[in-house]
Amino acid sequence: MSETHARRRHDLRTGLRERELDAMLVTDLLNVRYLTGFTGSNAALVVHAADEPGAEARTVFCTDGRYLTQAAAEVPDLEQVIERASALALAERIAADAGAHSRTGFESHHVTVDGRDVLAEAAGAAELVRAPGLVERLRLIKDEAEIDALRMACAAADRALADLIEHGGLRPGRTELEVARELEGRMLDHGAAGPSFDTIVAAGANSAVPHHRPTDAALAPGDFVKIDFGALVDGYHSDMTRTLVLGRPAQWQQEIYELVLAAQTAGRDAVAVDADVREVDTAARAVIEEAGYGDRFLHGLGHGVGLEIHEAPALSQRGDGRIAAGMAVTVEPGVYLPERGGVRIEDTLVVRPGTPELLTLTTKELIAV
Repeated sequence: MSETHARRRHDLRTGLRERELDAMLVTDLLNVRYLTGFTGSNAALVVHAADEPGAEARTVFCTDGRYLTQAAAEVPDLEQVIERASALALAERIAADAGAHSRTGFESHHVTVDGRDVLAEAAGAAELVRAPGLVERLRLIKDEAEIDALRMACAAADRALADLIEHGGLRPGRTELEVARELEGRMLDHGAAGPSFDTIVAAGANSAVPHHRPTDAALAPGDFVKIDFGALVDGYHSDMTRTLVLGRPAQWQQEIYELVLAAQTAGRDAVAVDADVREVDTAARAVIEEAGYGDRFLHGLGHGVGLEIHEAPALSQRGDGRIAAGMAVTVEPGVYLPERGGVRIEDTLVVRPGTPELLTLTTKELIAV
């Protein structure tokens, strides 16, 4: 992956020059991972803006002594400094070469106010300039290696749910917590490093709570069971929601489910290159509003996924920007009826020219178990 990470650092340099910055101090661990491949718990990075043959050689990576072996394996192509206070050590490095770092960007969305003061003192004559979101802007567009990881994460989740259903894991009498724990275990069996987030299993009236936490509540015949879950593979997150019913669905359950499915289909169809994120949300929301349930769709339509479970772009009325090829997003409308139950249907997809690539492949027909 060294070539991939070198290319990403090259792309960052372009952004730095556009901002008239001489260098960038990267302290967010996910951004360090994106730019270097390092997966440890302490690191920082200085990337120079100069577009010249020696620029990459001046990029410096810092971690502490716990990660000597790991850093040598994961970051073999960069100069390494070994210090516990990684960001501070690199700020002192900036001070030592202030002429080449006269304007150094820092991740102001990640560094605390007090932390900034400490770094500024260590950087000496070099000016630390707020530069939030520069790496995150690169992360918006996934390369094929990232999409492969997302595809594997989605596949692990798909297979885990299929196993859960096939082996009777969804049945009356089991608790929400038991189902969640089994599903997470089955994702591990299919290659996940862990769950993307705390699995949501919400049965009966609890399914009307969008982010219900699993409890000892027992599943009962006739319940909707809403399951929102994902797998983590190579640092990348999948995200999927399916709503099932225990036994034969009642008429109202069938109607609400079909409404949400129609909205989800409309939202997925609206995901296209150059589409406004608010218009994508509107495409799905209008279906639910026209059926008279607009006040029961309680959240945005979706979000980006990648090294974080919630990334830009936000597909919502509060979102901003347009869809671009290579973005990985969720589409997850829902209708929630207090004291009765709720439905959410969610997929993860990758934006492609033409039709998006669907990564979560579990059927969206209403499954009765």
